Amino acid sequence: MSPFTDTDPKQFIADFYASFHNDLLGSDEDPGLIVDRYHTPDVVQVADGHWMDRDKLVAHTRPVRKNRPSGRWDVHDALVSGDRIAARFTLYVTNRTRDLAIESHMFAQFTDDGRMRQAHILTRTLPADAGPGQPMPEMSERQVRPA
Repeated sequence: MSPFTDTDPKQFIADFYASFHNDLLGSDEDPGLIVDRYHTPDVVQVADGHWMDRDKLVAHTRPVRKNRPSGRWDVHDALVSGDRIAARFTLYVTNRTRDLAIESHMFAQFTDDGRMRQAHILTRTLPADAGPGQPMPEMSERQVRPA
C-alpha cells in the first residue's frame, strides 16, 4: 500500500521533512538510527548533481546538528503516482549566521512504511525575505525567459 493512501501528499512531504529535522535536533540519538527511520538502507539522493547514499546522508547530519538551524517547509505542489511523489516546496532556514530560502523540486520514491528510497532534487536559493506568494526574482538579460 502506498504511504500516500491516507495522507494528503503536500502534508506527507511537510511532515516527513519536519519530523526528520525535529528528531535529528531534538535528541542525542545516533544520527544513523534517525536516518534509518526515515530512509531505506539503499537510499540514494541526488541533489543538484551531488550523489548521497546512506553513509553520506548520515555524515550530512553532523553539521546540521552542530549548527542547529530552524526550518520550515512550505509545500506548494505535490503529485502522487503509486509509491512516487513529485513536489515543489520552499525550505526556510535560520541558522546562526543567516536566513535562507531554498526552492526545491523533488521527484522521490517512498516505501509502504513511508521511508524514502530515492530522490532527485533540484534547488535554487531565493532571497531570504521571499515568502509564499512573493513574486519571482527578476531575471537578468543573460538568463533565458520562458516563452
